[in-house]
Amino acid sequence: MSASDEALRLTATDLRMATFRLARRLRCARAVDAMSDAQLAVLATLRMHGTRTITALAERERVTAPSMTSMINGLEEQGYVRRTPDEADRRRVLVDITDAGDEIVAQTLRQRDDLLVGMMSELHFTDDELKTLRDASALMRRVVEP
Repeated sequence: MSASDEALRLTATDLRMATFRLARRLRCARAVDAMSDAQLAVLATLRMHGTRTITALAERERVTAPSMTSMINGLEEQGYVRRTPDEADRRRVLVDITDAGDEIVAQTLRQRDDLLVGMMSELHFTDDELKTLRDASALMRRVVEP
């Protein structure tokens, strides 16, 4: 393994460990305790990208269509999503977020941002360190976004 390969592997390991620990801490903050991370991810996808089919949601979340149907059933029962027939293809169902679902996502994001702000403020980062974190977050998005 070359020096650059070794550096890449060490960086990947450090990034994975830090990301998992941060994600675990942030997942504790949510507007509805009974909502799963998977359900919240579906609501966030609908909020960010708009109406989707169950198949598209399943592909995005990397679950089977029957699993997504079950998840959508639960979210619909709670009033967080609504289904409508696709006018272009009556065999397909479109799923959209409701105002209640939108509010759950917004509240959860606020709680998670507040938690992270609190964690970061205890460390008294300098302006340069905060810029480094913002730059790192941009690089991390490049890694995970297609």
